[in-house]
Amino acid sequence: MRTDHTRANWRTWCGLLVLLCPALLTSMDASMLFVAGPAIAEALHPTSDQWLWAMDIYSFVMAGLLMTMGSLGDRIGRKRILLIGAAVFGGVSVAVAYAPTPELLILARALMAIGGATLAPSTLSLIRGMFEVESQRRTAVGAWTVAFTGGAVAGPILGGVLLNHFWWGAVFLVNVPVMFVLLIAAPFLIAERKNPTRARFDLLGATSSLVAILSLVFATTHVARDGMTVTTSAAAAAGIVAAAVFVIRQNRASHPLIDLTLFRIPTFSAAVATNTVVALVTSGLGVLAFPFMQDVHGLTPLQSALWALPTLAGSFAGTAAATALTGRLSSATLLTTGLLSATSGLTVITTLNPQTRLWVFLAGYTILTFGVGLTATIANSLVLSSAPSERAGAASGISETTTMLGAAVGIATLGTIANAVYRTTMTSSAPAGTRPDALETIAGAIATARHTADRIAAELLDAASVAYTHGLTVAALVGAIFTALLAITLIATALRSRDGSPVGVRGQVRSQPTTPEVSSHRPELEDTGDDAQP
Repeated sequence: MRTDHTRANWRTWCGLLVLLCPALLTSMDASMLFVAGPAIAEALHPTSDQWLWAMDIYSFVMAGLLMTMGSLGDRIGRKRILLIGAAVFGGVSVAVAYAPTPELLILARALMAIGGATLAPSTLSLIRGMFEVESQRRTAVGAWTVAFTGGAVAGPILGGVLLNHFWWGAVFLVNVPVMFVLLIAAPFLIAERKNPTRARFDLLGATSSLVAILSLVFATTHVARDGMTVTTSAAAAAGIVAAAVFVIRQNRASHPLIDLTLFRIPTFSAAVATNTVVALVTSGLGVLAFPFMQDVHGLTPLQSALWALPTLAGSFAGTAAATALTGRLSSATLLTTGLLSATSGLTVITTLNPQTRLWVFLAGYTILTFGVGLTATIANSLVLSSAPSERAGAASGISETTTMLGAAVGIATLGTIANAVYRTTMTSSAPAGTRPDALETIAGAIATARHTADRIAAELLDAASVAYTHGLTVAALVGAIFTALLAITLIATALRSRDGSPVGVRGQVRSQPTTPEVSSHRPELEDTGDDAQP
């Protein structure tokens, strides 16, 4: 390990620019997909379950593989796994863009997630190793954060522009030239780094976590549609068994993928739970918002992206408020305020009907994103400050994984609820003789209306708009219940533990009881190699 703290040279800064590209793309890809969702549904005619899997499979596979790929990168080399992932991500993006059926789209998105799971952990760990001077490292990590956040802002607008001129697959072809540049430039600008004390790769832990996630999600999404069939029961049982195997494995392994002992720290557990819930609500509503704006209110993809900009401003305002108020108010107060703000925004959304002005929906959505920005900023800070400094990498990895998992669960659960309400409402209100695909999704109803007599088409579209809006409001109500219950839990915990709370009165995290140390899979400060090209 080097101790001279050499300042970064021009090659290192150019390497940073290369590493910012995948950070930008991974966040931009998710937000562009939400905008393209209605166009995909119209082109491929998926069932409601297939549409949810197409929207969600990427996040679930990512959540199941993030820690695994971080560990694998430590073992075989972080630059090597970055290049492998970039090749997979770029190549499979072409397959996604030209997928002719919903089934192939789902498969391609799952494969794309395997590549995506290598990008975030490898880019951030490489950046931390490339910059030895602390001030330069902070600047580099800050640039990575801006790129990741900027992708979420730019994604909907870029997606809207592309969809105004091209077919839906164009939003995925954006990935190809960026990954090509990374593959060409990275070998010359970025040095290889490994963990010299790398542990044995935990194949059982990696496999059981992925099986648990996908099996439980399959059971959740299908039970709302078909009830508790033999298939859903078997999937649920397999998921529970796999989850138990994963937990047992992580408790016994000398180098676990996830350091479960960190959950013995109350502040850490509360912060991770908070991040998971806000990600669940935000992503669950996000996947429903753009079909509401485009299919119910008739906006184009670009118009819907521009209308959604205030919601992003709300998120930035919440982040700024968290930064300004930290140290003046306790962390518990800030978390509770953010959650109650999110609950208020979701409550506004529950009042919608198809005739409600669109600004009412966006006002509620902006209040929600303000609360999420405030809450997530404080929670992320607590994740790192509550964990011992030597285990900050493990704490960050758990936070990233659970946030991604929360987002995926939100799309699955709130999307399943909204779809179930849509189908139930349409079954009782659609015109007689309506085709089954119109009863499945609002995109199916729009496609059916194009080939139906005007009077019946208008009646069908009105019924579909009412049904979709009803599903959206019920999903928002469920989200409001989640955030309200978490806020109440935080208030009760803070009141009950005033004499021994892990969170100080001014937001400073008090010292936590020590827990047995378990090695993290992200020892970024133990890199080998240097900034010179090998």
